[in-house]
Amino acid sequence: MSTSPAPDETHNPWQVLGSEIKYQNPWIRVREDQVINPAGNPGIYGVVSMKNKALGIIPVDAEGNTWLVGQYRYALNEYCWEIPMGGGPVELDILESAQRELREETGLLAARWTNIARLHTSNSVTDEEGFVFLAEELTPGPTEHEETEQLHLWKLPLREAVEMAMNNRITDAISVAGLLKAERYLQQRVAAG
Repeated sequence: MSTSPAPDETHNPWQVLGSEIKYQNPWIRVREDQVINPAGNPGIYGVVSMKNKALGIIPVDAEGNTWLVGQYRYALNEYCWEIPMGGGPVELDILESAQRELREETGLLAARWTNIARLHTSNSVTDEEGFVFLAEELTPGPTEHEETEQLHLWKLPLREAVEMAMNNRITDAISVAGLLKAERYLQQRVAAG
């Protein structure tokens, strides 16, 4: 069995000749770059730059339950179940933003926070960076939904939420990755004693 040499992970094979902002709003910026691609040919590359970090939170109570948020997603034109999530301005601390999102969407406060994932949601077209936190030692409180949100909360066992991710009832990438990582993290913590 032969192995290939390790790639130079610092080498960027793309050459940017110019860049122009085509559109922006408070959440995104769409940029078109004139490039020379890795094969040496000219072309264009479109990038959607996010103005927020994507933050997902998996609250888990002492009985092993979690909360999902249901809402109609405009871009997909369908109803989705997801973990509590939202965006945090890039200049703010991601934990503070995650704590705010959990409180706004579920009313929950958590005394114990663990960052369990860093991910890129669609790295061929966007620079979005996401983080998932496990939130434990929960205290209930009032929600603070935004005017663009019509949310429904569902408390269920974490294992059922993981099963929803496995059978495609949950399709949001951050939710799927977060639920699987949370389940594995909690299993490893129990095994470690």
